[in-house]
Amino acid sequence: MIMALSLHPFVSPHSTSLFKSLLNFPPPKLTANVTLHRNLKSSTTLRTSSFPRCQALADISNPTSGSVEEDEDHQVLVDPSSEEERRGERLVADYDWTEEWYPLYLTKDVPDDAPLGLTVFDKQIVLYKDDNGELRCFQDRCPHRLAKLSEGQLVDGRLECLYHGWQFEGEGKCVKIPQLPANAKIPKSACVSVYQVKESQGVVWVWMSQKTPPNFGKIPWFENFARPGFQDTSTIHELPYDHSILLENLMDPAHIPISHDRTDWTAKREDAQPLLFKVTERSDRGFAGWWGKESDGSMPNFLRFEAPCVLQNNREFVGKDGVKHYFTGLFLCRPTGQGKSMLIVRFGATIRSPLSKILPQWYFHQNASKVFEQDMGFLSSQNEVLMKEKVPTKQLYLNLRSLDTWVAEYRKWMDKVGHGMPYHFGHSTISLPKQPAVVEHAPAGLVAGVSASSPAKGGLGTMHAPNTANRYFRHVIHCKNCSSVVKAFYTWKNGLVAAALAFSALAILATGRQWRTFFVVSATLCLTGIYACSTAIAMNTTNFIRTHRRL
Repeated sequence: MIMALSLHPFVSPHSTSLFKSLLNFPPPKLTANVTLHRNLKSSTTLRTSSFPRCQALADISNPTSGSVEEDEDHQVLVDPSSEEERRGERLVADYDWTEEWYPLYLTKDVPDDAPLGLTVFDKQIVLYKDDNGELRCFQDRCPHRLAKLSEGQLVDGRLECLYHGWQFEGEGKCVKIPQLPANAKIPKSACVSVYQVKESQGVVWVWMSQKTPPNFGKIPWFENFARPGFQDTSTIHELPYDHSILLENLMDPAHIPISHDRTDWTAKREDAQPLLFKVTERSDRGFAGWWGKESDGSMPNFLRFEAPCVLQNNREFVGKDGVKHYFTGLFLCRPTGQGKSMLIVRFGATIRSPLSKILPQWYFHQNASKVFEQDMGFLSSQNEVLMKEKVPTKQLYLNLRSLDTWVAEYRKWMDKVGHGMPYHFGHSTISLPKQPAVVEHAPAGLVAGVSASSPAKGGLGTMHAPNTANRYFRHVIHCKNCSSVVKAFYTWKNGLVAAALAFSALAILATGRQWRTFFVVSATLCLTGIYACSTAIAMNTTNFIRTHRRL
């Protein structure tokens, strides 16, 4: 989406719409190591019947009308990206999803006093800080009886399983078993698998392979974030649809004027129009290129997608002072299982908007949540259709070159590397998940309220049932800033309620007119404060509900 640069904390509060693309530093060229496959079928047996396309009946008096319609379609649909694709051949790259770095969490939001349970695809891991503040990451499974270590606690920098109290130090070795006799040694097999983690530019990354040593050269480096004066607003969100659906949405600027109409005073449905795209790089590691509005006749935005799940939009612009500035919209996606994903959003620039000095950080975070909620309904249903139909996107999508170029490029990239993933939905190939999705249920009632008291698990006993359709569990519990803000507003609200009751009682008991007026005014101010606190709490925890308007 093309947004006015005046409204993000650095450019626009709606930044999360990813269209604040920005641009230009030419990243390193990607190299490909590929194999040519002919007549390659999907990893999963596909339906042999072709999917019918709805279309008007051809004029039987004109035998060439069908070919004319096909020619017209080819003028607007995305073209094959290579001669191999035109010939029905496919390039397959060497790829192993475990030999990649995945974005786990924003460093600033990792709890200091509790373990954090996370997933990458279907692998469950637990992240925590030891007593030296060093990040540690294990398989989220106690070797004793498979209990989740993320449900445990930290004791003197060691991770303790809450089932039987076994404790593990940073290298995964068990150092305490309370039930072991005094003269017995802890079995060597009483250890947990360790994953390598690395902090870089404010993000914690995990290397998922336990066979291949970590390749630190694969950790993404974002040039703009290292520029002098560059500042960003970063948020994290858990979302109820597949990471590939999420990435599609993030690299689709055409949907912004429609889906996010009037969200931040810059997205307007009247601005929906054809876009220009130019792919400049393709490889087994991703793709990159330029895009812009057709009406402007230029492509000032540079988009880059890089394996396994990193997307960025970049743009350079010259300020009123004649100084060149840099803007980046960065999206770090992590697959968290079937129909689930987690996203770290980072918008920043070398120049800040005055609004960022006035509005609190939580305002931008809740606005970002609203943007995702506006897309959530149809993205979740899109995920359901892909799982139900069990065919590649080529048989389901109608990709137009004036709006879907990046989407087509992404699905074709998955054709190259999808064989090295647990599952994938490519342009012409597909491999379905081999294991059913796991649905976890949280306890209800008082016990759940108590269990929600740790920063990593919520913190507010009245909102304890994990649900990724709920803004509180999608964002607030993952964000230290918003979590503390919500708790503070609850504290202020409760205090103001007590004060309002006290002032109201004193107003009734007061005999002097001046005192009665003072207490009434004070009670009114407290009620105003209660309303303000309730509004702020609702903004942070209540989902956006779309209200349709007649156009």
